[in-house]
Amino acid sequence: MKHLLLASAALLLTGAAPATDYDIVIRGGRVLDGSGNPWVGADVAIKAGRIAMVGQVSGRGTREIDARGRYVTPGFIDMMDQSGEVLLKNGDAENKLREGVTTMIGGEGGTPVDADQITGYFDRLEKQGIRVNFGSYYSAMQARQKVMGDHAGTPTAAQLGAMAKHVDTAMHAGAFGISSALIYSPETFQSTADLIALAKVASKCDGFYATHMRDESQKLIPAIEEAIRIGEEGGVKVEIFHLKAAYKPEWGKLMPQALAVVNAARARGVDIAADMYVYNAGGTGIDITVPTWVWADGLDKAIERLKDPAVRTRIKRESAAGSQPGWSNLVAASGGWDNVTLANAFNPKYDKYQGMSFAKIGAALGKDPADAAWDIMIEAAPKRAYALYYMIGEEDIRTALRQPWVSIGSDAAAAEKVGQVDGIGLPHPRAYGNFTRVIAEYVVKQKVLTLEDAVRKMTGWPAQRMGLSDRGLIRPGMRADVLVFDPAKVRDVATYRQPTQLSTGIDDVIVNGALTLDGGKLTDAKAGVVLRHACPA
Repeated sequence: MKHLLLASAALLLTGAAPATDYDIVIRGGRVLDGSGNPWVGADVAIKAGRIAMVGQVSGRGTREIDARGRYVTPGFIDMMDQSGEVLLKNGDAENKLREGVTTMIGGEGGTPVDADQITGYFDRLEKQGIRVNFGSYYSAMQARQKVMGDHAGTPTAAQLGAMAKHVDTAMHAGAFGISSALIYSPETFQSTADLIALAKVASKCDGFYATHMRDESQKLIPAIEEAIRIGEEGGVKVEIFHLKAAYKPEWGKLMPQALAVVNAARARGVDIAADMYVYNAGGTGIDITVPTWVWADGLDKAIERLKDPAVRTRIKRESAAGSQPGWSNLVAASGGWDNVTLANAFNPKYDKYQGMSFAKIGAALGKDPADAAWDIMIEAAPKRAYALYYMIGEEDIRTALRQPWVSIGSDAAAAEKVGQVDGIGLPHPRAYGNFTRVIAEYVVKQKVLTLEDAVRKMTGWPAQRMGLSDRGLIRPGMRADVLVFDPAKVRDVATYRQPTQLSTGIDDVIVNGALTLDGGKLTDAKAGVVLRHACPA
């Protein structure tokens, strides 16, 4: 006792700060642990990048955060991110951080490097520094393009074997599985059998088949059935990217049918789930408005064809008939060119038309709407001109959100410069507001979800789904990806007219134990890590 008194007196005389027990202690918050359980009042102590204690914490933290009246949750997980390339330029991902995102799973289009360069790519990200955690799929199309180019055709056995080697290399480098985006050319040229063969390679590493399906509109059900078949025969888990029923004539009907197909597959043991964004417009390239056959001989030949008036006449005739086998007609799915707007032309002369429908742009230019769209697309090449397609019904968003196996994914990238469009150049509010919108719109305003379930969908469930066994929950020993916020103050500020407005209300964000947003201010911390999917030796 005498020694303790003397030590205390010495501290007082010298003015030295008392020793602390933890790096951070979050005091008096309502802890939602990410499992879907109701909140409990508790302190959360963090030390050496992990949660050290949840309960009444008597020890002190080097940093103390007063969370009284606020919720403490795990960091959100973006299950469909597009930041693989932009993180090499800027690892901040501030637009995502301010939504509460601490982990991003990218790779719909694969990695920005070849399979044999993935290890170096991951190492470079960590060496440069990233503020969030990041993992990625490897695209089946990357393997195909490496072997066959961007043309249509069926691979030989030797070619398929070469593709399989690329997939195997990617899996052993830490990819979470293979991905596809079968709605687009040249990806649409991949057959179900080809994808099953490559999925079998990923299955050896307990990988995923993650897919932007062949059709999300009129032929949604067959597209889901194809994904299920690939999962069953390929022996892999299936993740449906951005689940939607994008077909205006069947809003309120098609989504329940789709959910029934997925639920039936899950009931018989297929490990299939989905993610979604919570907006009524999808955003993608104008190239999707052109039938698949135009792209069969590659990009250069397609551009040449689209300059031919006779070809355009044929395409317009085919477009009027709706979708075709192998081509999902998103203009028809949206209800016509009145419901498709210009998002990014990558051409200053069209800036004044941004946000306008192609029906109005065509009228302004004295052209058919399709000609206006295709001219803008051709003039943007080799960049990809973008449009927004208003093809998703609000009722369907609510219906899908209620499914317990649906998580949240933005289908958007981090911004290289905050306040500007995301890294893929698509000005859509989902890049700045998808996760905060779940809370502000679907928890607080519409009450579609409870806060407990919304948090589960963005934390514990996707972490379990992706095999991130040490993330997604507020429990001792878990990685300390943590948020502190008041849901009543959370706002998704970004809109279609102003898509690059930062979200507000999530001001304290901790990534791997490092305070990365501190009272709304970005710190110097770059504690994010690359998440490498483990492949058994």
